[in-house]
Amino acid sequence: MIKQMTKYSFVIFHEDTPAFLDTLKQLGLMDITRSTKPATEDSRMLFDEIHRYSTALKDLKAARKEARADIPECSLGDAGEIVSRCHALTGEIRNIKAELVLLEDEYKAALPWGAFGEDTIARIKALGLTPCFVSLPAKKFDESLKEKYALEIISQTPDKVNMVILLSGGERLKGKFKTVDPPKESADSIQRRIAEKEAVLEEKETELEALVSGIETVESKIETLKADAEVLLAGESGIKAAENTIDVFTGFAPKESDAEIAAALENTSDGVYWTAEPAKVEDNPPIALKNNWYTRMFAVLTDMYGRPAYNEFDPTPYISVFFLLFFAMCMGDAGYGILLIIIALLLRKSKGAAKFAPLVLTLGIATLVVGFLLHTFFGIDISQVSWIPDGAKKFMITGKIAGYDAQMVLSLAIGVLHICVAMTVKAVYAVKKNGFANSLGTIGWTLLIVGGVIVGAIALGANLDKSLVKIIVIVLGIVSAIGIFLLNDIHRNPLKNIGSGLWETYNTVTGLLGDVLSYIRLYALGLAGGMLGAAFNQLGGMLLPEGGGFSVMWIFFILIVVFGHVLNLAMCCLGAFVHPLRLNFLEFFKNSGYEGSGKTYKPLANK
Repeated sequence: MIKQMTKYSFVIFHEDTPAFLDTLKQLGLMDITRSTKPATEDSRMLFDEIHRYSTALKDLKAARKEARADIPECSLGDAGEIVSRCHALTGEIRNIKAELVLLEDEYKAALPWGAFGEDTIARIKALGLTPCFVSLPAKKFDESLKEKYALEIISQTPDKVNMVILLSGGERLKGKFKTVDPPKESADSIQRRIAEKEAVLEEKETELEALVSGIETVESKIETLKADAEVLLAGESGIKAAENTIDVFTGFAPKESDAEIAAALENTSDGVYWTAEPAKVEDNPPIALKNNWYTRMFAVLTDMYGRPAYNEFDPTPYISVFFLLFFAMCMGDAGYGILLIIIALLLRKSKGAAKFAPLVLTLGIATLVVGFLLHTFFGIDISQVSWIPDGAKKFMITGKIAGYDAQMVLSLAIGVLHICVAMTVKAVYAVKKNGFANSLGTIGWTLLIVGGVIVGAIALGANLDKSLVKIIVIVLGIVSAIGIFLLNDIHRNPLKNIGSGLWETYNTVTGLLGDVLSYIRLYALGLAGGMLGAAFNQLGGMLLPEGGGFSVMWIFFILIVVFGHVLNLAMCCLGAFVHPLRLNFLEFFKNSGYEGSGKTYKPLANK
């Protein structure tokens, strides 16, 4: 149900605007039109602050994942101090890690030359000798080189020999030698610097880990900043008047809160003047939905498509019935219903997903009941087993109707019912919106299709006289045709109405056939899930020994069956969510005329 809204108009002295908006924020009931982006230096600075805090929060959460079990407590109690220190530490840690990468490269380059560095080279040159650093392929190294030159092998691998040749005076190397640049620092010295940097890095990371305990403080501050931003943006959306001395605002709140809002506004500054009146469609008020504990669970599905406009109907009650039924039929397995109930009970203990537990529990119970009626339990046809009482089997949907599987006929019958409900809703709300005289075309179609379905159902069930049924059908046809072809628009030329009626007849007849056939997916998905579950049972059963008794193959049997049903459950849940959603969003919404163009009611409030 759509809550009735009240439209408020405010005229405020500019200097009283911040205090007034803070009052609305404390009240938590008024939806003020907001600006979509910051319009002043104050709002820009506030959003920069939110970004700074959010970046720090992201770094702290990353540190928490890698933190040790015995991390120390944070000594800083203020969110600003925690964020400032977090940014400083993450910057230092980033720089240290970059320096370590460079040092590791230097260490790898210096490692083949051991203790040689600029100091060692300088001492050698002071003796009148020139050191040449040569890297020679191992296969080209000849021991005779030791007789020609004063050389020392510093390091050696199967592929390469690294050596230093000392030359005196004007002596030069003879032959093809590959000389390399001398190292600027010894490997040991670089290794000591790496160890020092790593110690500093560990110290900084430990200090950052200590800030992890302040995550909740930072999160609380971010929520406060976001609430301040909403107030600021609401203030910037005000219309300035009288040379910037007053602000003019428009807000919306549920009619049921009129008394509470009036009492709060009476206590505001004398600089605030306001009026209240019932919201109209042309005001485009935000939409607040009023649902009971059951339908409230399905409001999230309505929001996925779009909230109704102020003069539309709330489709949530209809979705809550038909989506539940469609989901259960697409799952089609009582065993999977039990698993969903278990999952729902586990979700209740999860802090982040607890809000979805009631919906999953409801879907699980429906799947259990419908799965029993469709006689499938973990892929087993329980209508054929002996451990189910014969009295319970009487409630199962088996056999054929007019040569077709009973479950398929049931799916199509439910589809017809769903479309009839949609067309009835469309007619009722068309009369409420446009009046009876301007809705005769819609009423004609509803009378023809819904009335025809009702008459056909009664005729089949009560075995009415054929001549009576014929008279009723003729009367329905004539009355409906008048509305469809002659009075679909009482303000228009009758000839144009006839042409419009013919075109609508073509679209309706071809569209309805496709719409009804769409519901066969309820049967197909349930059948496919049951057959796939049975296939996994059969595949696992092929591994069991014929004589019974314990065998290692029982382990493989359990693995195949468990894995198969878990996989099948996941696929069934996906199909059972998407396809019922499609049937509601396309078939039901199209035939009910629902558009879902409303905007969500979002009042200013403390968070």
